[in-house]
Amino acid sequence: MADEERRRERLDRGIKARTGGLYAVNSWREIGYLLAPRAGLVLVLLVAPLVVPGLYWQRVLCFAAVYALLAISFDFLAERVGLVCIGGAFMIGVGGYISGSLNYYLGLPAALTIPIGTLGGAVVCTLFWLPCLPLRGIYFAVVTFMFPFLATSIILATGLFRGTEGLSPVAGFPNAWVGIYLIMVVVLVSIFALRRLCGEDIGLVFAGVKDNDQAVLASAVNITRVKVYALFIATLIGCFAGAYISHFSGFVGVSLFAVDFTIMPIAAAIMGGPGSIAGPALGAFILAPLSEALRGFGQLRVVLYCVVLVAFILFKPEGLLNWATRKYHQFEHWVKV
Repeated sequence: MADEERRRERLDRGIKARTGGLYAVNSWREIGYLLAPRAGLVLVLLVAPLVVPGLYWQRVLCFAAVYALLAISFDFLAERVGLVCIGGAFMIGVGGYISGSLNYYLGLPAALTIPIGTLGGAVVCTLFWLPCLPLRGIYFAVVTFMFPFLATSIILATGLFRGTEGLSPVAGFPNAWVGIYLIMVVVLVSIFALRRLCGEDIGLVFAGVKDNDQAVLASAVNITRVKVYALFIATLIGCFAGAYISHFSGFVGVSLFAVDFTIMPIAAAIMGGPGSIAGPALGAFILAPLSEALRGFGQLRVVLYCVVLVAFILFKPEGLLNWATRKYHQFEHWVKV
């Protein structure tokens, strides 16, 4: 039969049809089918620090986890709530400066400064972006993108936090393994917590705000409050990443507002799979080590982000994880027309 007389048909696997609802899970094989992807994610993130070659690449892995948190935050707001926030660098900077300043000036330990930097940074970012919530689409994105530049200019112009010199030294973690596994566990908790949150009733409200906020408003739901709630959750994740970096690197400076903390998460989200929550983390763990391997090319590394964005938008818009999920749950075969 000639190819033009056949077509490819895609079908759900039988086990997928049976495990579509919890009531249908009735064997260890089906339980394993459901748990395998999740267990694989946990296993990879916990084992990866043990197998990467040397302390240098362990640090690269930690920075990849930081980018993963930013990518998860970006994806949650953009794909679940409809807020395209590209102010990841602002979250990093605010969380990092709060945590690092508390340690540098007051001598508080990381066990206190990181939680304070995370919560305080989330409050500060949410309050600064609160007046921007009526904006939609590209307008909200542009406004959030400008905040890191604004913060950098203020610090340099006024000499706050020692200006260009920054704050150093900032106390690190008790040992390298504490820092490594802290960020890995937080990445896992963020992924599973957001997936659970989006599966609850509030997740339906988030989706409604994204698709038709006027219909949600007509249902007597305060959409501004819903957006503030979502924004606080996203900034909580991003500010933790900033607080973590301040102690992991032992330094706080205007480099925390670098544009890389904005561009990389977007590229990772598009590469890994928009809307999948875990997909952006996957993209970050691929892009960050690849970017580090190309460090010798200097600023040409930015070309990598651009190529990834263009290639995946044009040829694989669903992203790696969405594609892999489809392959896992379905099979394809040729049928006669």
